[in-house]
Amino acid sequence: MPVSTQIPPPGYRPSWYASSIAPPSPRPSLKHNHRADVVILGGGFTGLGAAISLAQQGLQVVVLEAQRVGWGASGRNGGQALVGFGCDQQVLERLAGQEQARLLFDYSRQGLALLKSRIAAFNIDCQWHDGAADVAISARQASGLAQQAERMARLYDYPLQLWDRQRTAAEVDSPRFVAGLFDPNAGHLHPLRYALGLARVAQQLGVQIYEHSAVRRIQHGAKVSLYTDQAHITADFALIAGNALLEGLAPQLENRIIPVGTYVGATPPLGRERARGLIANDIAVADVNWALDYFRLSADHRLLFGGMASYSALPPPGLQAAMTRRMHAVFPQLRDVGLEKVWGGMIDITRNRAPHFGRIAPNVYFAQGFCGHGVAATGMAGDLIARAIAGQAGGLDAFAAIAHQPFPGGRWLRRPLLVAAMSWYKLRDRLG
Repeated sequence: MPVSTQIPPPGYRPSWYASSIAPPSPRPSLKHNHRADVVILGGGFTGLGAAISLAQQGLQVVVLEAQRVGWGASGRNGGQALVGFGCDQQVLERLAGQEQARLLFDYSRQGLALLKSRIAAFNIDCQWHDGAADVAISARQASGLAQQAERMARLYDYPLQLWDRQRTAAEVDSPRFVAGLFDPNAGHLHPLRYALGLARVAQQLGVQIYEHSAVRRIQHGAKVSLYTDQAHITADFALIAGNALLEGLAPQLENRIIPVGTYVGATPPLGRERARGLIANDIAVADVNWALDYFRLSADHRLLFGGMASYSALPPPGLQAAMTRRMHAVFPQLRDVGLEKVWGGMIDITRNRAPHFGRIAPNVYFAQGFCGHGVAATGMAGDLIARAIAGQAGGLDAFAAIAHQPFPGGRWLRRPLLVAAMSWYKLRDRLG
């Protein structure tokens, strides 16, 4: 059972995740110049996963985190660990062709397997549970799930369970859903516990992690240096894993993504019987609307309910009340229950919703564009980059071949244009 501290540990934003853990010991900030084989910007899933893979190769690795380990999306997300990416496989087929789309999907399967193997091998207590389902609200969406099940089995050798209305209702007690598509290989976890577990493993392998050490400047060259306010790290290679929080450090990356707010709420503990009455087998669930709702149970029998993406960089007005209404629309039997905590954070979205991995210099790598689908894909990205640094770049090059265009409108107009586009997709969801 989680440890309830009621208030978040020092340095963490308020969330149920942060208040449910024992306060982790703070790590030092960078105060002296160092030399390393690899320096990593970002102490989230991508950076920590890459650090583990690199340290297992015998390399000397330093991680620089601006806040605390898992402070960003890695410690505040919905906790759903899925195969695939933020875009549908058909998008990857159009971008890269069927053969490459299959290769990329297989890498995503490896990413989920890597996550599970690390949890088991390193005894990471992150409250893992098997199973995740996409659920349909309309007949059109149900037909889409049936087509998806057929294509995934035929083209990707990845069978999924198609549920009719009766089976869906038996698993998720909501009048809203008419069909489901279940993946027994996927699952969900406590993301902040997982991030802290990765950090523990990395340090045991010799990785140096510095918190409250924001990178202010990157100096490129035969060696690359990352500068904080007080010192710098010089290394043979660097990995930029700041995702939505780069804040001007790499404009050539930032114009390919846009930070989008997404939000999660937690009910008070419902008790095991009432909680399992909502989601019978403790799986993760998400609808297939463009502006989707997603939800799962916590280890202490709360409902964790997410959604309400904001493309304006500001939290939606009346956020807690609006999220509570959405939760009640899914589970009307919870009308006597509100959301005890609501929190959010920024994820990084690409124009095509495909992942964006590659290099901005021969010795400077990056991974971004997880588009809210990064719990498993981040570890895979970090591992591919570690392999590329070791001279095995085939996997990374497969992702780097995906074309990514900057958002239109430049720095000032790209967000208003995106808000207008998302309004159309939300209208489409309402019209069914």
